[in-house]
Amino acid sequence: MSSLRMWVAVVGSTLGAFMAVLNIQIVNASLADIQGAIGAGKDDGGWISTSYLIAEIIVIPLSAWLAKVFSLRKYLLVNAILFLAFSVACAFAVNLQQMIVLRAIQGFSGGVLIPMAFTIIITLLPKSKQSVGLALFALSATFAPAIGPTIGGYLTENYGWQYIFYVNLIPGSIMIGMLWASLDPSPMNLKLLSQGDWPGVITMSIGLAALQTVLEEGNKEDWFGSDFIVRLSVIAAVSLGLFLAIELKTKHPLLNLRLLLRRNFGFGIVANFMLGMALYGSVFVLPIYLTRIQGYNAEQIGLVLAWTGIPQLLLIPLVPRLMKRFDVRAVIVVGFALFAISNFMNIYMTGDYASDQLFWPNIVRAIGQALVFAPLSAVATAGIEPENAGSASALFNMMRNLGGAVGIASLQTFLSKREQYHSNIITNSISAFDDATRTSVAKLTSYFMSHRVSDQALATQKAVVVIALKIRKQANIMAFSDTFFVLGVALVIALVASLLLKKPDHLAGGGAH
Repeated sequence: MSSLRMWVAVVGSTLGAFMAVLNIQIVNASLADIQGAIGAGKDDGGWISTSYLIAEIIVIPLSAWLAKVFSLRKYLLVNAILFLAFSVACAFAVNLQQMIVLRAIQGFSGGVLIPMAFTIIITLLPKSKQSVGLALFALSATFAPAIGPTIGGYLTENYGWQYIFYVNLIPGSIMIGMLWASLDPSPMNLKLLSQGDWPGVITMSIGLAALQTVLEEGNKEDWFGSDFIVRLSVIAAVSLGLFLAIELKTKHPLLNLRLLLRRNFGFGIVANFMLGMALYGSVFVLPIYLTRIQGYNAEQIGLVLAWTGIPQLLLIPLVPRLMKRFDVRAVIVVGFALFAISNFMNIYMTGDYASDQLFWPNIVRAIGQALVFAPLSAVATAGIEPENAGSASALFNMMRNLGGAVGIASLQTFLSKREQYHSNIITNSISAFDDATRTSVAKLTSYFMSHRVSDQALATQKAVVVIALKIRKQANIMAFSDTFFVLGVALVIALVASLLLKKPDHLAGGGAH
């Protein structure tokens, strides 16, 4: 393959990965509008995202094997076309059932684009050029989640929710053209289907589907207070336990789990899992804060989050130069440190903490995210043999997505529990007999009496409700502050894991490159 065609393949595949990741965040930003349009309730509407994520998490580890069966060119092109077709089909869904089925197929085809792009980078590109390829891939891994709510909010507010699906058409057509022109045809190897690790495929698919559902629906269903969640948790634990046993014993496993025992890949996976938690967790928490506390709409939220994305677009292209000039591990550590600091900057929030106050934490976060992904991917996959590239890609990308699912699920529960905790503390510190409380109630009662409330008892009741709402708002703000602290701690753990990485020979910086 010529150098030009090789880079066309890399750019085309990373564009596909970018679209697949972007689609999740765009849809999440517009979920309320979609639910209203297709008549879905708030609780059931969550399956619009869940169905996509379940399909995606299953297909990511299957993709390396299926690419061998059907050939890389055919497998990638067919799934790219299916992703586009079902993106458009989602815009025409008229009820929840249709949307769930269409989103699942879209997730199953879109999920292929993520590991395949990563695999192409670490197999087609020479070692000296992989840092550039991984920087391109970082646009999908860290820039896409950051900019997704901005694009989703803008399209929904100005054009309607259907356009979040139409937006894939132009870049998707470019992607298909690039892949068609650059990937070499190769014969299919259907015999591999009969030789496949089917026990591994089945147990992994059932286990991951059950686990993803538990994580997505657990908070809403009160976790283990729900028989549905308990049953799914048991299914996930048994299936994934069997999967581990099968993969370690079989001669030709679906995934080579022994790669996790390699120092750099193992610690890289830990850091990547924590990156997923913080990356998707912060994209989840910040919009809720801006909606609940500041009353922002989707477009306003997008404008705030744009500052976590735009700087990355400028910085990520410079990362390969930094990787050549400095020790790659130092770049990773600085990135995680900045990302952690950006969260710690948000732990003393007040009722006035809005877009202006979030500007600098978002800029710091953007710089940190831009510095982390490409160097971490390069160090983690250094020394991975071509025959193990598919397993490495699947595990690395799956664990980041799984980290995101765990992060969002745990933050949902943590947020509600901390809000209850702070609400109780504040309420217990307020007495109806305190002079300050009585003065506040009297002032508010007087206000309502002067604004068309003639009954004093009703005016007093309204005054008490206002104070209760203020207490709840303050408790919510304190809970969000605690949540950002937890995100910061997750990133400190990632930083510690990255300190344990060994410097790969071909990535030695500071002039030794």
